[in-house]
Formats: sequence, C-alpha cells, structure tokens
Amino acid sequence: MKLSARAQRLQPSATLTITAKAKSLKAQGVDVIGFGAGEPDFDSPDHVKEEAIRAINDGMTKYTGVGGIDELKDAILHRLKEDHGLEYEKSEIIASVGAKHTLYNVMQVLFDSGDEVIVPAPYWVSYPEQIKLAEATPIILETSEDDGFKITPDSLKKHINSNTKALILNYPSNPTGATYNEDELRAIVDVAMDAGLTIISDEIYEKIIYGGIKHIPVAALGEDVKKATILVNGVSKTYSMTGWRIGYAAGDKDVISAMSKLQGQSTSNPTSISQWAAIAAFTGDHGVIDDRTKEFEQRKNYIVEKLNDIPQITCFDPQGAFYVFPNVSGYYGKEFEGKIIKDSLDFTEFILVEAKVAVVPGVAFGSDDHVRISYATSMDDIVKGMDRITEALKKLP
Repeated sequence: MKLSARAQRLQPSATLTITAKAKSLKAQGVDVIGFGAGEPDFDSPDHVKEEAIRAINDGMTKYTGVGGIDELKDAILHRLKEDHGLEYEKSEIIASVGAKHTLYNVMQVLFDSGDEVIVPAPYWVSYPEQIKLAEATPIILETSEDDGFKITPDSLKKHINSNTKALILNYPSNPTGATYNEDELRAIVDVAMDAGLTIISDEIYEKIIYGGIKHIPVAALGEDVKKATILVNGVSKTYSMTGWRIGYAAGDKDVISAMSKLQGQSTSNPTSISQWAAIAAFTGDHGVIDDRTKEFEQRKNYIVEKLNDIPQITCFDPQGAFYVFPNVSGYYGKEFEGKIIKDSLDFTEFILVEAKVAVVPGVAFGSDDHVRISYATSMDDIVKGMDRITEALKKLP
C-alpha cells in the first residue's frame, strides 16, 4: 500500500520520540532521567479534577458543539478580559483538542500552495511540519544567542516578499525561553502590519514567566493588530493539564468559523469532560500558578548556573517557559570510543548512553549547535541529571 506524498514528507516529533525512548529504557529497568518532555511534573489542580468528576457524575459525557460549549467560551472570554483587557465575541473563539490541534486548524484554513510563512528559529518542532501539511512553505528566520534569540524589525523585513502570508510568534519560546517586551513586540508587529501579514501568536507559556516580566499579547497592541492576529493558547502548560487536551484560538470570526467547519469534519468537539475541567482551571484560584512558576524559576536558575559552569557550554538565561537551550557545539569534533561527535544528534546519543540522561537534539528546533533540556521535572532529578551530564562530558578529551 503506497503512502501519500504528504505522509512521506512528514517528520516525527523529536520531543515525543525522545520521551518515548526514555520511557522505554525506564521500563527495561534502566535508570534514565528524562529532560525531554514538554510537560510540567506538577499534577493538575485538585479543583480541576473535582470538576471533571462532577461532570462525569452529572452525565456531561455527550457530544457538544464542535467548537466547545458556551460555558467554556465564556470562561475563555473572562480570562482574556481579566488578564489582558482583550474583548472578543463567542463567534471569535474556538476550543480544540489542545493548542497543537488549534495551530493545525489555523494552518489548514489560512494557507495554500505557494504561500510562505515566516517561522523564527529556533522554533517549536511542529510549526514547519504543520505549514508543509497545508501545502505552504516555512521560511526560517534565524536568530542567535547574541540577539537573545529574538527577531528584529530589520531581520523580519528581509524575509518578507509578495508570497509572505503570515508570521508565527511564540513567546515565551519553546525551546529557548526568550520573550519580548512591549517595545520589541510593537516594532516587530509594525513591520508585519505594514506588510499585511497575519500574525499567529502562540502564547501557551504566557503565565510561566520570570523576573517580573509582564506578558503582552500581540492582540493587545491595538484594534487593527487584534484583527490581524490569531491568538492561540490552552490549559496544558499553565495549569499542568497536558493530557486533558484543551486549546483555543481567538481571532477573526471568519477564520474561527472556517476552523470550526474543518474541526467538524475531523475531530468534532474536544472531550466534553475536559471542557468542564478547563472551565474550572480558567475560573478557579490562580495562586497555584504563581507558586509553581516560582518553583520553575528556582530550577531554571540552578540548571543555567550548572550548564554555564561546564567547559565549552554556554547557556542563555530564559525569561519564561521551562526549557534551557544550551550551546554544546564546543564538544563537536571530539572523539569517544572511536566515534566522533559531529552534531546535536551525536551529542544527544552520547549523553543518553554515557550519562543515562535524555535531552532533545537542537536540530529538531532548527539549531544544530544546541540541545533542549526541560526542567519541568523534580529538583532531585535536575541535580542528579546535571551531575551525570557534567561527569560524562569529562570523558571527552
């Protein structure tokens, strides 16, 4: 049976592959520390779980409207208004099966063959693949540690042409943890608006942010910007609800309507029980979020210091999310037991075999000089894992 050309072009998710490999080794009794998964180690809040149980007991287990129940849309509208002063109508909101599904739907309804979409690199692994699934072309805009892993107005201008349809912004960023202040964001958005671009703003890590930095949504920069922006968010990271699979988009009602039609022919509604759980997350006590963010920041500070103490590694200090993206290229060209470490894949394999620590190769995020390490795990594992990495790298001449 022959696969479609579309299926043959697809690349597997590196993060899911590494996580699965680490779990497989653990199942075989190998003491592997997993720094690959992009999910908080904290449990979902108790009031969220209790609401899901209530929904089950009350029979909220049937089909719902394709784009989510009104109560969930009301909770999303409330959150956007209270947090950022953003006002939308229910017709401008859709709930989907996680933010990844939301983004997939956005790409499918906005792009055609010949369209180009600007993707700042390092990027989340699924952006280029989802763009290609829509028959469009991802245009990679490189950033560097010297730039704080941020794009600039000038670099953006150089990548825009008559085929450019949209810009994807993800901040705080997966994998770098970089984010933008209001002035930086306005400068970038002004360029995008002048070029008539749609801005797809993935703000899934908006509440996991450090150092007193305030998150500014793209859509909050003016009514004209809001009309040109599709804001994507969800419950996975902020509320530690990765498995519940609830994401949403807020934006132009015609785009949201098209996404609903597409969703109606694919997944239909997101899980009814998860929708009620998400309502509890959006409307319940948010104190736990601040507490968990403080814990993430402590972990971040520890791991950044330890990485920068390792010879030939430099590590950017993230402003948000729960990843570090150290530059490990100083170890390229070194040999161990007859094998030369040539790239991030070789480095990742060396660390897994010699340190029994799973990290994700940076090539999957568009930067082969780096690896991604998630600190969404316990401090005990972070301490143990960093000690193992440090000792393993001492074996390299």
